[in-house]
Amino acid sequence: MLKTGKKIFYILWGVLLIYLLYRYIENPQIFSVDYIKDFISSYKEHIMIVYITLSCIRGFFLIPSTPFVIAGALLFPDQLLLVLVISMIGIMSSATSLYYFADILGFSDYLEKKYPKKVKKWESKLQSSKATYLVLGWSFFPLVPTDIICYVAGIIKMPFKYMFTGVFIGELVLVTFYVYCGAMLGL
Repeated sequence: MLKTGKKIFYILWGVLLIYLLYRYIENPQIFSVDYIKDFISSYKEHIMIVYITLSCIRGFFLIPSTPFVIAGALLFPDQLLLVLVISMIGIMSSATSLYYFADILGFSDYLEKKYPKKVKKWESKLQSSKATYLVLGWSFFPLVPTDIICYVAGIIKMPFKYMFTGVFIGELVLVTFYVYCGAMLGL
């Protein structure tokens, strides 16, 4: 029963990712800050609920949080602290989900068989108490997806508290910058 559930999940996830890739190739603008802002604005009565929902589910599809954070700052320039809190909740729920789903989906067995040396290398780096700093640096650096380090941390069984703390601090600094710079863009 569990294997069937995994297969269904893989198929649905794959179909959705292929659909999103197709949509991106067809019209790259749909993932721009302006498009996301316009899309969210089209639901004026429920704008905050839509924003919260999109911020929390975007991580399941490995969509970067940056456009959502900046769109939130542009949509709610008078509620920047709330945008920061919503963004961090979305990022941390995504990080937690990827950490735990990495093993549940069975990717760890596959990667351990295919890349045993690389897995061991990352395992030794991410098992130490200094791993928090590695994750923090990764999370703070805007050109690499934070989702990857969360996923790898889950695969190699890095202590959750190290991953969570590193992601939280790194993303808090970065998201604070995005929120307040994003609000300035709207002036």
